[in-house]
Amino acid sequence: MKILSWNVNGIRAVAKKGFLEWASKCDCDILCLQETKAELSQFPAELTSHEIFTSFQSDSAEKKGYSGTATFFKDSKLNHTSTKGMGVEKYDTEGRIIRTQTDDFILYNIYFPNGSRDNSRLEFKLGFYESLLEKLKKEIATGEKVIVCGDFNTAHREIDLARPKNNIKNSGFLPIERQWLSTYLESGFIDSFRKINGDIEGAYSWWDYRFKSRDRNVGWRIDYFYISENLLPHLKDAFILSEVTGSDHCPVGIELEF
Repeated sequence: MKILSWNVNGIRAVAKKGFLEWASKCDCDILCLQETKAELSQFPAELTSHEIFTSFQSDSAEKKGYSGTATFFKDSKLNHTSTKGMGVEKYDTEGRIIRTQTDDFILYNIYFPNGSRDNSRLEFKLGFYESLLEKLKKEIATGEKVIVCGDFNTAHREIDLARPKNNIKNSGFLPIERQWLSTYLESGFIDSFRKINGDIEGAYSWWDYRFKSRDRNVGWRIDYFYISENLLPHLKDAFILSEVTGSDHCPVGIELEF
């Protein structure tokens, strides 16, 4: 089974940049999208008419044109049930989480909050990390196999961004944000990409549009697949599809075998 995750930075915008053609050909069983910035009625009809995918679940923010997630399924035989949010009202109004239960695992498709340039949303972001982890730890404690994928909006280690020293005081690389990713890893999760690929450098998933950073590969790795330790025997590959364009992020993915 192959699962892909992509922050598309606007589903309507990326649809004008070849997304639908790519989606129809993408070799995946589940496609998780973040920052769709649209209500379901605003999604391209080709994407929701079941011509590409057999089923889907979407979650939009109360604020128009903001945040939003969607999870698409290609295999009609895949037994799955999806729900929205984590059960905490102040976080569930922004369309950031879709939880999918399958026979083999629980999949969380998440668009984590951004702390903002002036750190005005930092407390909200850190609270989100904490509340989510409390929920995930309870599921892991019962023996569930859990996958958390999406845009985490934080680069964990210096190797995960091109210019760590320049960003040490910027949200997305603040020590307190990075510590939360460490806490997830200490709580029974594995960074699938690093587990498979080790400490390879220059592996990024987001590049700032403003400075043509992608052309120079001055990027950040902030899109992840964190898997619970009991899924490790099933992990066969983890990768970044840096050649796929259309957003300031690129897709990332994992392959599992059951």
